[in-house]
Amino acid sequence: MARIFITGSSDGLGLLAGKRLADEGHRVTLHARNDARANDAKKKLPAAEHVVTGDVATLDGMRQVSERANATGPFDAVIHNVAIGYREPRRLETTDGIERVFAINALAPYVLTALIARPKRLVYLSSGLHRSGEADLRDPQWKKHAWNGSQAYSDSKLWNVVLAFAVARRWPDVLSNALEPGWVPTKMGGAGAPDDLALGAVTQAWLAVSDDPQATVTGEYFFHQKTRSVHPAALDRKIQDAFLGYCGSLSDVTLPDTDE
Repeated sequence: MARIFITGSSDGLGLLAGKRLADEGHRVTLHARNDARANDAKKKLPAAEHVVTGDVATLDGMRQVSERANATGPFDAVIHNVAIGYREPRRLETTDGIERVFAINALAPYVLTALIARPKRLVYLSSGLHRSGEADLRDPQWKKHAWNGSQAYSDSKLWNVVLAFAVARRWPDVLSNALEPGWVPTKMGGAGAPDDLALGAVTQAWLAVSDDPQATVTGEYFFHQKTRSVHPAALDRKIQDAFLGYCGSLSDVTLPDTDE
């Protein structure tokens, strides 16, 4: 029996993964943005051990989630599922002055990875759209360029893979992998999404707990439990280190080295 924390799991794929893991007998802690969503999540999954609250759109919220998760941990696996979608109509900043898509989709997984007690496994939800992303840190906040919500989303999903692979390299004792769930009919994906929603949660749960040789790897990218190619930038160590440095400077949180 494993203990798993899933960010962004009050509904959608995160909640489905939680249900799947709980049905298998694992101990699941969910995450919701606020108390109202936490109550809804607990009603949907009464078997959940805890529901951690906190809005990861802000640095204070990221730290709050990390502290509350650590108070209920430690965990065998953390699934970084939290994200907002590609339909953002215009560039919006958080209260910290950070572009919102980047803050929630890219910076929050970095901060939570750095601050939550190190688990045995880390799973990062990316997207097939990451292959259209640009690993360019010259203007990741869209302060100089005209806003493009789809591109901002694709960029953020590329950063998820960059982070997963950077962690795999720096923390060899942790299994760190990324995946794409497919285009599934969640609130983010839309009702017309063509892929199977039930299958969308399978791979993240499998990577979190399975003893299958295919799942006990690190620094890989998956789709439906099979490895897939990634944007070449995700494999570039200089880009990985630049992303870690940028997130560290934004958040004043440093990702610990392997021996810390």
